[in-house]
Amino acid sequence: MTADSAGDLERIASALKRAEELAATFSPNSVSVHHKGWDGPVTEADHALDDLLHEALVRPGEGWLSEETVDDGRRLGMDRVWVVDPIDGTRGFLAGRPEWCVSVALASKGAITAAGILNPWTDETWLAERGGAVVLNGGAANVTDHESLDGVLILGSRSEIRWGIWNRFRGAPFRVQTIGSIAYKMALVAAGKGDAVISLEPKNEWDVAAGALLVEAAGGVVTDANGRPMSFNRRDTLIDGVIAAGPRTHAAITDFMNRPPSSRRAQEYR
Repeated sequence: MTADSAGDLERIASALKRAEELAATFSPNSVSVHHKGWDGPVTEADHALDDLLHEALVRPGEGWLSEETVDDGRRLGMDRVWVVDPIDGTRGFLAGRPEWCVSVALASKGAITAAGILNPWTDETWLAERGGAVVLNGGAANVTDHESLDGVLILGSRSEIRWGIWNRFRGAPFRVQTIGSIAYKMALVAAGKGDAVISLEPKNEWDVAAGALLVEAAGGVVTDANGRPMSFNRRDTLIDGVIAAGPRTHAAITDFMNRPPSSRRAQEYR
């Protein structure tokens, strides 16, 4: 770990601690909320956390890309850019489900170099820097890895399954658990609390930036849904889905997705 990366990680840890304290002042039963059309709900907690993280993280010469801040494009000319989602999983927050998180990542020349994810309601904080290990609440974390998909636990999206997007997985030998936040799902995989994440719908950079580094630092592989590597701080922030898992599990998922449906066994989702 370099002095610069250590300082970045310390800045992230401090910002997440402050975010945890601020998040505790909001309740899903009393927080004000409005809707952004197809983009779903946004609350006063989203905006308050966004403001706090911007103040805590950004220094002169650094850029900012956040779900709750209008992107003016200035970040594109900067080497260091913070990629943030102040609440990933706002619907879960409003429903009182502990499936949301604060997601913070630092991108440098297209790669994520430091990241942290906080779930205030489960008291879980992940931190990682590129080239180092993942730390979950002060302890080491690692991905699982399996040659076969039999019994593997895939963390997926309720809405994708409800919309029929996962019909291509009929016959899969793996188990599926649905969780709302993609960032939280990726953090759980980095901690070995799930074997893989699959998302077939496009995601924004702020949804997956921190989780991507956590999974990779924990020994895993992260690509888009077509198996392509990710890069960050692009003009077009949409990423074409996610596959995140241990190396052998990732390869097995990719192989399964390329098989004809007739070769798959029946499987129920829960």
